[in-house]
Amino acid sequence: MKVFNGKQAAEDYMSSHTLAFSTPELTLMRFSFWLGDMVPDPTKKENSIPRLLTFVEEKDFEPVQIIDDEKYEPTGAVRGSGMYGNTAPQTSSNTKFCSECGGKIASAARFCTECGATQV
Repeated sequence: MKVFNGKQAAEDYMSSHTLAFSTPELTLMRFSFWLGDMVPDPTKKENSIPRLLTFVEEKDFEPVQIIDDEKYEPTGAVRGSGMYGNTAPQTSSNTKFCSECGGKIASAARFCTECGATQV
């Protein structure tokens, strides 16, 4: 994936221009013009490209784990909350049984804390 390295571009601009200590609007406007300047292509010296393209890098990112709100896998980290159920046995009338494993869970629980099954 190609990504613009804005931090490196800003550091290069700030280190070479005295306008870096001016007003933010003027600095940003000058920075955008500076990025648009035509410069020699680093790979093909006879061609010109916008300076912006010299700060575009190829990056390889790891896939991001997507969190699914409809599926709960118990890790033991959630204890005693009414949303996911309580692991302690419930004796009041606010309990129900899991449709998959039969474990006792809170009546407001969306997931079973034992097996992770979605409750209806």
